[in-house]
Amino acid sequence: MSKTLKIYIGILILLFAGIFAIELSTPEPINWQKTYNETQKIPYGTFIFYEELNDLFPESKVQDIKMTPYEFFDDYYSWEDSSYLTTGTYMLIDDYSDLDNTSAQELLDFASHGNDIFISSNYFPNRLLDSLGFDTRNDYSFEGKAQFTFTNPTFRNDSITIEKGLSNIYFSEIDTLNTTVLGHQKFADSTYTNFIKTSWGDGNFFIHLQPIVFTNYHLLKNSNQKYASSIMSYLGDDTIYFDSRNKVGKNLGNSPLRFINSQPPLRWAWYLALISIVLFMIFNAKRKQRVVKVITPLKNTTVDFTKTIGNLYYETKDHDNLIEKKITYFLEYIRRVYYLDTQLLDDKFVKNLSLKSGKDEDDIKKLINQIVYLKAKTACNENDLLRLNKAIEDFYTT
Repeated sequence: MSKTLKIYIGILILLFAGIFAIELSTPEPINWQKTYNETQKIPYGTFIFYEELNDLFPESKVQDIKMTPYEFFDDYYSWEDSSYLTTGTYMLIDDYSDLDNTSAQELLDFASHGNDIFISSNYFPNRLLDSLGFDTRNDYSFEGKAQFTFTNPTFRNDSITIEKGLSNIYFSEIDTLNTTVLGHQKFADSTYTNFIKTSWGDGNFFIHLQPIVFTNYHLLKNSNQKYASSIMSYLGDDTIYFDSRNKVGKNLGNSPLRFINSQPPLRWAWYLALISIVLFMIFNAKRKQRVVKVITPLKNTTVDFTKTIGNLYYETKDHDNLIEKKITYFLEYIRRVYYLDTQLLDDKFVKNLSLKSGKDEDDIKKLINQIVYLKAKTACNENDLLRLNKAIEDFYTT
C-alpha cells in the first residue's frame, strides 16, 4: 500500500469520525411541524390525546382507521336491510382533513343511521359544506392570544387561552334550524363561533375549527386538557373510530428514498455512502501510469522538397524542361477539373474552356497560343518561362 493511499484512507476515517462526533453532540432540533400524528410526541403530534381516549371513554373501544372512511365503513354496510353493522363515533383531528367527497358522503350516511361524526379541522370537503349548510372564513391577520369558550354554562370554567399554532378560521355561515352553537373563539375584541353540532338524520356532526388544542404541546400546558375533555363530553360512550394519520403511504412523499429519508440512521448511512463514492472518484481519478514522453511527429516536407526541386531546375537553367512540366501539369489540371480533351488545342477547345471556367475567352486564347508556341519552340529562354508562369498563375487566380 502506497504512502499516498494511506494518507487518503486516514483523511477519510477522520472525516467519518468528525461527522459522527458532530451528529452525536448536536441536540436534535424540535420538530414544530403540525402532523397531528397520534404516534408522535413532538409538540404538534396527538400522542397524549390518543393515549387518553381510553380514560375519556372508559366504556368504549378505540379502533384505528388506516384507510379512507369510505373503504372502512362501506365494509360494514348491509345492502340487505340498508343499515350499518356497527355503531360508534368517527373522529378526525387534522388541519387539512384528507376527506374526499366520496368519503364525506359515506360519513353522512353513517351519521344518518344514528352515529356521531367528530371533525376538528380547518378545511372541509364541499360535500360536507353543502349538506350540513355551513361555511368557514379565514382572517389571516391576527396577533396575540385567543380565548376558547363554551356556550354551555356547565363548562364555563373550562375556557382556555392559547397563543401558539392558532388559525383564525371561524364559521361564517351555519344552518340555524339544524345547528347548535357549542363554542366560540375570541381574538382581541372579536368573537366568532368555532364549535357546532349539526343534526343529520338520526345522528350528529360535531365540527370544531381548532385542532391545535388536541396537540401534545397545548394539552401539557397549564390546565388546557380540561377544554379537550369538555369537547369529548358531547360524544357518546361508544366505539371510537379514530382516523389515523398513519395511513399506508402517508407522509412518505414521492421520492424513491422516502423510507430512507424518514429514518435518521438510514439517512446518515446514505449520506456517508454518497460521500465515500465521491471521495473514491476524486482520489481514483489520479493518473496511475507514468507520464508518456511526447514524440514530435514527422514534419511534412513536401513543400520544401518541391521548392528544392524547383530551385534545382531554375539554377541549372533547364528552361525547356521546366516549361514542359508547367504545360503538362496545366493541361492535366484542365482535364481533371473541366473534363476537356487537351490533345487538340484549337479554337473549339478555347471556347469550351472559356464556357466551363467562366474566364475571358481572349485571355484563354492568348494562354493556349503561348502554350502551343512554346511546345513547338526548340530552345526556350528564361523570359519564355516567366511569361508562361505568369499566364498560368493568372488563369488560376483570376
